[in-house]
Amino acid sequence: MLNVYLLRHGETKYNADGNRYCGRTDIELTEKGIGQANLVNSQLQGMVFDAVYASPLKRALYTAEIASGTKTVKTDERLIEVDFGGWEGKTKEEFISENAVLWNNWMKDPATAKAGGTGESAAEVVQRVDDFYQEMLRKHPSGNILVVGHNGINRLYLAHKLGMPLKHYRRIVQENSSITLFSLDEKGELNLKLLNSRI
Repeated sequence: MLNVYLLRHGETKYNADGNRYCGRTDIELTEKGIGQANLVNSQLQGMVFDAVYASPLKRALYTAEIASGTKTVKTDERLIEVDFGGWEGKTKEEFISENAVLWNNWMKDPATAKAGGTGESAAEVVQRVDDFYQEMLRKHPSGNILVVGHNGINRLYLAHKLGMPLKHYRRIVQENSSITLFSLDEKGELNLKLLNSRI
């Protein structure tokens, strides 16, 4: 049984500024975001991880380093945030006013619709993230790992593994730098144990 301690990175300027969509833009944590990661570090004192993984984007990597208290974080491209296409850097209100059809298509069927018209589909995101976790099961069939990713990919993966239609992924709320804990058994079945915990 593999236990995955999953984080969304700490707050960024885009999060603070009307929750602008920040996919591949490589921005830093805010001071609040650094504080959030430090809080996780205090919560995880005494926890032993077999490995720590993160998206290569600075906001996730830095959160992982602070939260784990180690610089030996392994980055993986499969953990990078959703490619939001034309929505990048814009608030939902801004891009809906520009082209409401793209948003409606995404909300109706994100599995096939391309985010922002030119980005990734939810099915593409789930495929790469699921591939990462299948590899983790082979590398760490038991024990604990810490994974720091992003709001979009984390919610889409959880929705998929919990058997939810992907169009409902937004019903899962993942707060900045709060701990989500799930286990994966040898068959890849997921059991969600904690969501947005402050353990």
